[in-house]
Amino acid sequence: MSDAAIPNTAPPTPTLGEAFKYWLKLGFISFGGPAGQIAMMHQELVERRRWISEHRYLHALNYCMLLPGPEAIQLAIYISWLLHGVKGAITAGVLFFLPSFALLSLLAGIYLNFGDVPAVQGIFYGIKPAVVAVVLFAAWRIGSRSIKNGVLFAIAALAFVGIFFFDIDFPWIVLAAGILGAIGGKLVPAKFKAGGGHGASNKEYGPALIDDDTPPPLHAKFTWGKLAVTVIAFVLIWAVAMATIAGTPILFDMGGFFTKAAFLTIGGAYAVLPYVYQNAVDHFGWLTGPQMMDGLALGETTPGPLIMVVTWVGYLGGVGKQVFGNPVAAGLAGATVATFFTLLPSFFFILVGGPLVEATRGELKFTAPLTGITAAVVGVILNLATFFAWHTFWPKATASAPFGGLFDVIPVVIAIACFIALWKYKADIMKVIGVCALFGLAYSFVM
Repeated sequence: MSDAAIPNTAPPTPTLGEAFKYWLKLGFISFGGPAGQIAMMHQELVERRRWISEHRYLHALNYCMLLPGPEAIQLAIYISWLLHGVKGAITAGVLFFLPSFALLSLLAGIYLNFGDVPAVQGIFYGIKPAVVAVVLFAAWRIGSRSIKNGVLFAIAALAFVGIFFFDIDFPWIVLAAGILGAIGGKLVPAKFKAGGGHGASNKEYGPALIDDDTPPPLHAKFTWGKLAVTVIAFVLIWAVAMATIAGTPILFDMGGFFTKAAFLTIGGAYAVLPYVYQNAVDHFGWLTGPQMMDGLALGETTPGPLIMVVTWVGYLGGVGKQVFGNPVAAGLAGATVATFFTLLPSFFFILVGGPLVEATRGELKFTAPLTGITAAVVGVILNLATFFAWHTFWPKATASAPFGGLFDVIPVVIAIACFIALWKYKADIMKVIGVCALFGLAYSFVM
Protein backbone atom coordinates (compact mmCIF):
# COMPACT_ATOMS: atom_id res chain seq x y z
CA MET A 1 0.00 0.00 0.00
CA SER A 2 1.52 3.35 -1.04
CA ASP A 3 1.71 6.31 1.35
CA ALA A 4 -0.91 8.14 -0.69
CA ALA A 5 -3.32 5.24 -0.34
CA ILE A 6 -2.96 4.91 3.45
CA PRO A 7 -6.13 6.21 5.18
CA ASN A 8 -5.65 8.86 7.88
CA THR A 9 -8.78 8.20 9.90
CA ALA A 10 -10.01 5.12 11.74
CA PRO A 11 -12.96 3.21 10.25
CA PRO A 12 -16.41 3.42 11.87
CA THR A 13 -17.35 0.84 14.49
CA PRO A 14 -19.05 -2.11 12.77
CA THR A 15 -22.46 -3.10 14.01
CA LEU A 16 -22.93 -6.57 15.43
CA GLY A 17 -24.89 -7.38 12.27
CA GLU A 18 -21.97 -6.36 10.04
CA ALA A 19 -19.60 -8.40 12.17
CA PHE A 20 -22.04 -11.34 12.00
CA LYS A 21 -21.81 -11.37 8.20
CA TYR A 22 -18.01 -11.43 8.30
CA TRP A 23 -17.73 -14.20 10.89
CA LEU A 24 -20.30 -16.27 9.01
CA LYS A 25 -18.33 -15.90 5.78
CA LEU A 26 -15.12 -16.81 7.60
CA GLY A 27 -16.75 -19.97 8.93
CA PHE A 28 -17.37 -21.16 5.38
CA ILE A 29 -13.97 -20.22 3.91
CA SER A 30 -11.62 -20.92 6.84
CA PHE A 31 -9.59 -23.61 5.11
CA GLY A 32 -5.85 -24.12 5.44
CA GLY A 33 -5.50 -24.99 9.11
CA PRO A 34 -4.69 -22.51 11.89
CA ALA A 35 -1.88 -20.80 9.95
CA GLY A 36 -4.15 -20.18 6.98
CA GLN A 37 -7.04 -19.04 9.18
CA ILE A 38 -4.83 -16.64 11.14
CA ALA A 39 -3.41 -15.20 7.91
CA MET A 40 -6.92 -14.87 6.48
CA MET A 41 -8.13 -12.91 9.53
CA HIS A 42 -5.02 -10.71 9.45
CA GLN A 43 -5.60 -9.77 5.83
CA GLU A 44 -9.25 -8.95 6.40
CA LEU A 45 -9.31 -7.44 9.91
CA VAL A 46 -5.91 -5.71 10.05
CA GLU A 47 -5.17 -4.79 6.45
CA ARG A 48 -8.54 -4.27 4.78
CA ARG A 49 -11.18 -3.47 7.40
CA ARG A 50 -8.75 -2.07 10.01
CA TRP A 51 -10.91 -3.21 12.92
CA ILE A 52 -7.75 -3.90 14.91
CA SER A 53 -4.12 -2.78 14.60
CA GLU A 54 -1.19 -5.03 13.79
CA HIS A 55 0.22 -4.72 17.30
CA ARG A 56 -3.07 -5.49 19.05
CA TYR A 57 -3.73 -8.38 16.66
CA LEU A 58 -0.35 -9.96 17.42
CA HIS A 59 -0.79 -9.29 21.12
CA ALA A 60 -4.06 -11.22 21.09
CA LEU A 61 -2.52 -13.96 18.95
CA ASN A 62 0.42 -14.40 21.32
CA TYR A 63 -2.00 -14.96 24.18
CA CYS A 64 -4.04 -17.46 22.18
CA MET A 65 -0.86 -19.32 21.21
CA LEU A 66 -0.18 -19.94 24.91
CA LEU A 67 -3.62 -21.42 25.54
CA PRO A 68 -4.83 -24.98 25.19
CA GLY A 69 -7.28 -25.26 22.33
CA PRO A 70 -7.57 -24.09 18.70
CA GLU A 71 -5.74 -20.75 18.54
CA ALA A 72 -7.52 -19.51 15.39
CA ILE A 73 -11.03 -19.78 16.85
CA GLN A 74 -9.78 -18.27 20.12
CA LEU A 75 -8.30 -15.34 18.21
CA ALA A 76 -11.63 -14.77 16.48
CA ILE A 77 -13.41 -14.90 19.85
CA TYR A 78 -10.88 -12.46 21.36
CA ILE A 79 -11.15 -9.85 18.59
CA SER A 80 -14.93 -10.04 18.44
CA TRP A 81 -15.07 -9.79 22.25
CA LEU A 82 -13.02 -6.59 22.10
CA LEU A 83 -15.42 -5.18 19.51
CA HIS A 84 -18.79 -6.29 20.87
CA GLY A 85 -18.34 -7.87 24.29
CA VAL A 86 -19.78 -11.25 25.24
CA LYS A 87 -22.31 -11.16 22.38
CA GLY A 88 -19.48 -10.64 19.93
CA ALA A 89 -17.42 -13.46 21.45
CA ILE A 90 -20.31 -15.91 21.17
CA THR A 91 -21.14 -14.77 17.63
CA ALA A 92 -17.61 -15.17 16.28
CA GLY A 93 -16.91 -18.42 18.10
CA VAL A 94 -20.12 -20.17 17.09
CA LEU A 95 -20.02 -19.02 13.47
CA PHE A 96 -16.38 -20.07 13.18
CA PHE A 97 -17.17 -23.73 13.86
CA LEU A 98 -20.85 -24.05 12.88
CA PRO A 99 -20.34 -24.69 9.13
CA SER A 100 -17.69 -27.30 9.93
CA PHE A 101 -20.00 -28.94 12.48
CA ALA A 102 -22.86 -29.17 10.00
CA LEU A 103 -20.67 -30.45 7.17
CA LEU A 104 -18.84 -33.07 9.23
CA SER A 105 -22.10 -34.32 10.72
CA LEU A 106 -23.56 -34.66 7.22
CA LEU A 107 -20.45 -36.43 5.94
CA ALA A 108 -20.47 -38.77 8.95
CA GLY A 109 -24.05 -39.78 8.21
CA ILE A 110 -23.23 -40.39 4.53
CA TYR A 111 -20.10 -42.30 5.53
CA LEU A 112 -21.99 -44.66 7.84
CA ASN A 113 -24.59 -45.39 5.17
CA PHE A 114 -22.40 -45.61 2.08
CA GLY A 115 -18.90 -46.18 3.45
CA ASP A 116 -18.85 -49.77 2.23
CA VAL A 117 -19.57 -48.79 -1.39
CA PRO A 118 -16.48 -49.71 -3.47
CA ALA A 119 -16.12 -46.21 -4.90
CA VAL A 120 -16.18 -44.65 -1.43
CA GLN A 121 -13.71 -47.23 -0.15
CA GLY A 122 -11.49 -46.39 -3.10
CA ILE A 123 -11.55 -42.70 -2.21
CA PHE A 124 -10.45 -43.43 1.34
CA TYR A 125 -7.82 -45.87 0.06
CA GLY A 126 -6.26 -42.89 -1.71
CA ILE A 127 -6.51 -40.35 1.06
CA LYS A 128 -5.30 -42.48 3.98
CA PRO A 129 -1.63 -42.39 2.88
CA ALA A 130 -2.07 -38.65 2.27
CA VAL A 131 -3.08 -38.33 5.93
CA VAL A 132 0.12 -40.15 6.93
CA ALA A 133 2.13 -37.59 4.96
CA VAL A 134 0.15 -34.64 6.34
CA VAL A 135 0.69 -35.70 9.97
CA LEU A 136 4.38 -36.47 9.35
CA PHE A 137 4.77 -33.07 7.70
CA ALA A 138 3.11 -31.44 10.73
CA ALA A 139 5.69 -33.11 12.99
CA TRP A 140 8.52 -31.88 10.77
CA ARG A 141 7.09 -28.36 10.52
CA ILE A 142 6.55 -27.93 14.26
CA GLY A 143 9.86 -29.64 15.08
CA SER A 144 11.88 -27.46 12.74
CA ARG A 145 10.54 -24.37 14.49
CA SER A 146 10.63 -25.53 18.10
CA ILE A 147 13.50 -28.01 18.51
CA LYS A 148 16.62 -25.86 18.40
CA ASN A 149 19.03 -27.91 20.52
CA GLY A 150 19.86 -31.39 21.80
CA VAL A 151 17.99 -30.96 25.08
CA LEU A 152 14.68 -30.28 23.35
CA PHE A 153 15.38 -33.05 20.86
CA ALA A 154 15.86 -35.45 23.79
CA ILE A 155 12.49 -34.41 25.26
CA ALA A 156 10.82 -35.05 21.91
CA ALA A 157 12.50 -38.46 21.64
CA LEU A 158 11.47 -39.41 25.19
CA ALA A 159 7.87 -38.42 24.42
CA PHE A 160 7.85 -40.62 21.32
CA VAL A 161 9.35 -43.58 23.19
CA GLY A 162 6.95 -43.14 26.11
CA ILE A 163 3.77 -43.09 24.06
CA PHE A 164 4.82 -45.53 21.32
CA PHE A 165 6.61 -48.25 23.28
CA PHE A 166 5.11 -47.87 26.76
CA ASP A 167 1.63 -46.55 25.88
CA ILE A 168 1.90 -43.72 28.44
CA ASP A 169 -1.17 -41.51 28.39
CA PHE A 170 -0.81 -38.09 26.79
CA PRO A 171 -1.58 -36.07 29.99
CA TRP A 172 1.36 -37.70 31.80
CA ILE A 173 3.67 -36.88 28.91
CA VAL A 174 2.51 -33.24 29.00
CA LEU A 175 3.05 -33.10 32.76
CA ALA A 176 6.51 -34.67 32.55
CA ALA A 177 7.55 -32.37 29.72
CA GLY A 178 6.34 -29.32 31.65
CA ILE A 179 8.31 -30.39 34.73
CA LEU A 180 11.43 -30.98 32.64
CA GLY A 181 10.95 -27.58 31.04
CA ALA A 182 10.57 -25.86 34.42
CA ILE A 183 13.71 -27.55 35.76
CA GLY A 184 15.64 -26.97 32.55
CA GLY A 185 14.61 -23.33 32.47
CA LYS A 186 16.43 -22.83 35.78
CA LEU A 187 19.46 -25.03 35.12
CA VAL A 188 20.08 -24.30 31.43
CA PRO A 189 17.86 -21.31 30.58
CA ALA A 190 19.51 -20.73 27.20
CA LYS A 191 18.22 -24.12 26.03
CA PHE A 192 14.63 -23.23 26.83
CA LYS A 193 14.36 -19.78 25.35
CA ALA A 194 11.44 -19.64 22.94
CA GLY A 195 12.50 -18.83 19.43
CA GLY A 196 10.77 -16.97 16.71
CA GLY A 197 7.14 -16.62 17.59
CA HIS A 198 4.98 -13.87 16.28
CA GLY A 199 7.04 -10.72 16.31
CA ALA A 200 5.85 -7.24 15.65
CA SER A 201 5.41 -6.13 12.11
CA ASN A 202 6.43 -2.84 10.50
CA LYS A 203 3.51 -2.85 8.08
CA GLU A 204 1.21 0.15 8.19
CA TYR A 205 -2.38 0.06 7.02
CA GLY A 206 -3.64 3.29 8.51
CA PRO A 207 -5.36 4.01 11.85
CA ALA A 208 -7.35 1.11 13.22
CA LEU A 209 -10.57 1.10 15.19
CA ILE A 210 -8.73 -0.73 18.01
CA ASP A 211 -5.34 0.94 17.59
CA ASP A 212 -2.07 0.50 19.44
CA ASP A 213 -2.92 3.18 21.99
CA THR A 214 -6.68 2.60 22.16
CA PRO A 215 -7.64 1.86 25.79
CA PRO A 216 -9.58 -1.35 26.43
CA PRO A 217 -13.35 -0.85 26.15
CA LEU A 218 -15.34 -0.78 29.36
CA HIS A 219 -16.42 -4.42 29.06
CA ALA A 220 -12.74 -5.47 28.74
CA LYS A 221 -11.64 -3.75 31.97
CA PHE A 222 -10.34 -6.17 34.57
CA THR A 223 -11.95 -6.40 38.01
CA TRP A 224 -11.81 -9.25 40.51
CA GLY A 225 -15.60 -9.20 40.77
CA LYS A 226 -16.03 -9.63 37.02
CA LEU A 227 -13.47 -12.44 37.05
CA ALA A 228 -15.37 -14.29 39.81
CA VAL A 229 -18.73 -13.86 38.09
CA THR A 230 -17.37 -15.12 34.75
CA VAL A 231 -15.75 -18.18 36.32
CA ILE A 232 -18.93 -19.03 38.24
CA ALA A 233 -21.04 -18.59 35.09
CA PHE A 234 -18.89 -21.01 33.10
CA VAL A 235 -18.84 -23.57 35.90
CA LEU A 236 -22.63 -23.40 36.07
CA ILE A 237 -22.98 -23.74 32.28
CA TRP A 238 -20.70 -26.80 32.32
CA ALA A 239 -22.49 -28.34 35.33
CA VAL A 240 -25.97 -27.81 33.87
CA ALA A 241 -24.85 -29.29 30.54
CA MET A 242 -23.38 -32.34 32.28
CA ALA A 243 -26.52 -32.75 34.40
CA THR A 244 -28.65 -32.61 31.24
CA ILE A 245 -26.86 -35.62 29.72
CA ALA A 246 -26.30 -37.50 32.99
CA GLY A 247 -29.14 -39.89 32.17
CA THR A 248 -27.31 -41.13 29.07
CA PRO A 249 -24.02 -42.72 30.21
CA ILE A 250 -22.39 -42.63 26.76
CA LEU A 251 -23.04 -38.90 26.35
CA PHE A 252 -21.99 -38.27 29.94
CA ASP A 253 -18.67 -40.03 29.28
CA MET A 254 -18.22 -37.93 26.16
CA GLY A 255 -18.87 -34.71 28.07
CA GLY A 256 -16.30 -35.57 30.73
CA PHE A 257 -13.69 -36.81 28.29
CA PHE A 258 -13.89 -33.93 25.81
CA THR A 259 -13.78 -31.41 28.65
CA LYS A 260 -10.52 -32.97 29.80
CA ALA A 261 -9.20 -33.17 26.24
CA ALA A 262 -9.92 -29.46 25.71
CA PHE A 263 -7.48 -28.55 28.47
CA LEU A 264 -4.76 -30.73 26.92
CA THR A 265 -4.70 -29.32 23.40
CA ILE A 266 -1.40 -27.53 23.97
CA GLY A 267 0.40 -27.45 20.64
CA GLY A 268 -2.70 -27.63 18.47
CA ALA A 269 -5.04 -30.34 17.29
CA TYR A 270 -2.30 -32.68 16.11
CA ALA A 271 -0.91 -32.79 19.64
CA VAL A 272 -4.17 -33.91 21.24
CA LEU A 273 -5.29 -36.28 18.48
CA PRO A 274 -3.24 -39.18 19.89
CA TYR A 275 -4.99 -38.66 23.24
CA VAL A 276 -8.37 -38.57 21.54
CA TYR A 277 -7.42 -41.68 19.59
CA GLN A 278 -6.25 -43.55 22.70
CA ASN A 279 -9.55 -42.98 24.45
CA ALA A 280 -12.12 -42.80 21.66
CA VAL A 281 -10.81 -45.94 19.94
CA ASP A 282 -9.06 -48.04 22.59
CA HIS A 283 -10.81 -47.11 25.84
CA PHE A 284 -14.38 -46.14 24.97
CA GLY A 285 -14.69 -47.89 21.59
CA TRP A 286 -16.69 -45.06 20.02
CA LEU A 287 -15.14 -45.74 16.60
CA THR A 288 -12.35 -47.76 14.99
CA GLY A 289 -8.82 -46.71 14.06
CA PRO A 290 -9.54 -46.60 10.31
CA GLN A 291 -12.69 -44.56 10.97
CA MET A 292 -10.59 -42.09 12.97
CA MET A 293 -8.19 -41.76 10.04
CA ASP A 294 -11.06 -41.18 7.63
CA GLY A 295 -12.43 -38.48 9.91
CA LEU A 296 -9.05 -36.77 10.10
CA ALA A 297 -8.84 -36.77 6.30
CA LEU A 298 -12.26 -35.15 6.02
CA GLY A 299 -11.36 -32.69 8.79
CA GLU A 300 -8.38 -31.56 6.72
CA THR A 301 -10.59 -30.83 3.72
CA THR A 302 -13.47 -29.03 5.44
CA PRO A 303 -13.51 -25.46 6.80
CA GLY A 304 -12.93 -24.73 10.45
CA PRO A 305 -10.29 -25.81 12.98
CA LEU A 306 -8.93 -29.35 12.70
CA ILE A 307 -10.04 -30.04 16.28
CA MET A 308 -13.53 -30.27 14.76
CA VAL A 309 -12.66 -33.90 14.04
CA VAL A 310 -14.25 -34.42 17.49
CA THR A 311 -17.60 -33.80 15.76
CA TRP A 312 -16.89 -36.85 13.62
CA VAL A 313 -15.84 -38.88 16.67
CA GLY A 314 -18.98 -37.89 18.56
CA TYR A 315 -21.29 -38.64 15.63
CA LEU A 316 -19.87 -42.11 14.99
CA GLY A 317 -19.77 -42.79 18.73
CA GLY A 318 -23.40 -41.80 19.18
CA VAL A 319 -24.52 -44.06 16.34
CA GLY A 320 -22.20 -46.93 17.22
CA LYS A 321 -23.30 -46.98 20.86
CA GLN A 322 -26.96 -46.48 19.90
CA VAL A 323 -27.48 -43.48 22.16
CA PHE A 324 -30.98 -43.16 20.67
CA GLY A 325 -33.04 -45.48 18.51
CA ASN A 326 -32.90 -43.09 15.56
CA PRO A 327 -29.33 -43.17 14.19
CA VAL A 328 -29.46 -39.57 12.95
CA ALA A 329 -30.60 -38.31 16.36
CA ALA A 330 -27.96 -40.49 18.04
CA GLY A 331 -25.23 -39.17 15.76
CA LEU A 332 -26.21 -35.53 16.16
CA ALA A 333 -26.43 -35.94 19.94
CA GLY A 334 -22.91 -37.37 20.07
CA ALA A 335 -21.56 -34.73 17.68
CA THR A 336 -23.17 -31.90 19.66
CA VAL A 337 -21.84 -33.13 23.01
CA ALA A 338 -18.31 -33.69 21.68
CA THR A 339 -18.20 -30.27 20.00
CA PHE A 340 -19.80 -28.33 22.87
CA PHE A 341 -17.53 -29.66 25.60
CA THR A 342 -14.40 -29.37 23.43
CA LEU A 343 -14.97 -25.71 22.55
CA LEU A 344 -16.59 -24.37 25.74
CA PRO A 345 -13.15 -23.91 27.39
CA SER A 346 -12.02 -21.73 24.46
CA PHE A 347 -14.73 -19.19 25.33
CA PHE A 348 -13.78 -19.55 29.00
CA PHE A 349 -10.09 -18.79 28.38
CA ILE A 350 -10.88 -15.63 26.42
CA LEU A 351 -13.65 -14.19 28.58
CA VAL A 352 -11.77 -14.94 31.80
CA GLY A 353 -8.21 -14.22 30.65
CA GLY A 354 -8.88 -11.46 28.12
CA PRO A 355 -9.33 -8.65 30.67
CA LEU A 356 -6.10 -9.70 32.40
CA VAL A 357 -4.23 -9.68 29.10
CA GLU A 358 -5.60 -6.25 28.21
CA ALA A 359 -4.68 -4.90 31.63
CA THR A 360 -1.08 -6.10 31.33
CA ARG A 361 -0.53 -5.47 27.65
CA GLY A 362 2.99 -6.27 26.51
CA GLU A 363 4.81 -8.98 24.62
CA LEU A 364 3.90 -12.47 25.84
CA LYS A 365 6.61 -15.15 25.61
CA PHE A 366 6.55 -18.89 25.94
CA THR A 367 7.62 -20.06 29.34
CA ALA A 368 10.25 -22.77 29.83
CA PRO A 369 7.61 -25.40 30.76
CA LEU A 370 5.66 -24.61 27.61
CA THR A 371 8.86 -24.89 25.56
CA GLY A 372 9.38 -28.37 27.01
CA ILE A 373 5.78 -29.32 26.26
CA THR A 374 6.10 -28.05 22.68
CA ALA A 375 9.15 -30.28 22.18
CA ALA A 376 7.25 -33.28 23.57
CA VAL A 377 4.37 -32.50 21.23
CA VAL A 378 6.68 -33.17 18.27
CA GLY A 379 7.36 -36.68 19.55
CA VAL A 380 3.65 -37.26 20.15
CA ILE A 381 2.73 -36.16 16.61
CA LEU A 382 5.47 -38.39 15.19
CA ASN A 383 3.89 -41.27 17.08
CA LEU A 384 0.54 -40.46 15.49
CA ALA A 385 2.12 -40.50 12.02
CA THR A 386 3.79 -43.83 12.81
CA PHE A 387 0.53 -45.33 14.02
CA PHE A 388 -1.38 -44.17 10.95
CA ALA A 389 1.40 -45.46 8.66
CA TRP A 390 1.29 -48.86 10.35
CA HIS A 391 -2.45 -49.21 9.79
CA THR A 392 -2.19 -47.93 6.21
CA PHE A 393 0.80 -49.94 4.99
CA TRP A 394 -0.24 -53.13 6.84
CA PRO A 395 -4.06 -52.87 6.62
CA LYS A 396 -4.61 -56.30 8.20
CA ALA A 397 -2.23 -55.69 11.12
CA THR A 398 -3.33 -56.17 14.71
CA ALA A 399 -1.69 -55.57 18.08
CA SER A 400 -0.93 -59.29 18.40
CA ALA A 401 0.41 -59.46 14.83
CA PRO A 402 1.78 -55.96 14.16
CA PHE A 403 3.07 -56.82 10.69
CA GLY A 404 0.52 -59.47 9.82
CA GLY A 405 -1.00 -59.69 6.38
CA LEU A 406 0.32 -58.30 3.14
CA PHE A 407 2.44 -55.16 2.99
CA ASP A 408 0.71 -52.70 0.61
CA VAL A 409 3.36 -50.80 -1.35
CA ILE A 410 0.97 -48.46 -3.21
CA PRO A 411 0.05 -46.40 -0.09
CA VAL A 412 3.79 -46.12 0.68
CA VAL A 413 4.44 -44.58 -2.73
CA ILE A 414 1.45 -42.23 -2.33
CA ALA A 415 2.60 -41.15 1.15
CA ILE A 416 6.16 -40.43 -0.05
CA ALA A 417 4.85 -38.45 -3.03
CA CYS A 418 2.49 -36.45 -0.79
CA PHE A 419 5.24 -35.64 1.69
CA ILE A 420 7.54 -34.43 -1.09
CA ALA A 421 4.70 -32.31 -2.50
CA LEU A 422 4.04 -30.73 0.90
CA TRP A 423 7.67 -30.30 1.93
CA LYS A 424 9.54 -29.46 -1.26
CA TYR A 425 6.83 -27.90 -3.42
CA LYS A 426 4.72 -26.33 -0.64
CA ALA A 427 1.57 -27.86 -2.13
CA ASP A 428 -1.80 -27.04 -0.62
CA ILE A 429 -3.00 -29.78 1.76
CA MET A 430 -6.53 -29.79 0.34
CA LYS A 431 -5.25 -30.20 -3.21
CA VAL A 432 -2.93 -33.04 -2.17
CA ILE A 433 -5.76 -34.91 -0.46
CA GLY A 434 -8.10 -34.16 -3.39
CA VAL A 435 -5.65 -35.64 -5.93
CA CYS A 436 -5.20 -38.72 -3.75
CA ALA A 437 -8.97 -39.12 -3.45
CA LEU A 438 -9.32 -39.02 -7.24
CA PHE A 439 -6.52 -41.56 -7.59
CA GLY A 440 -8.22 -43.87 -5.08
CA LEU A 441 -11.53 -43.50 -6.92
CA ALA A 442 -9.92 -44.37 -10.25
CA TYR A 443 -8.04 -47.27 -8.65
CA SER A 444 -11.32 -48.72 -7.33
CA PHE A 445 -12.60 -49.06 -10.90
CA VAL A 446 -9.58 -50.90 -12.26
CA MET A 447 -9.11 -53.33 -9.38
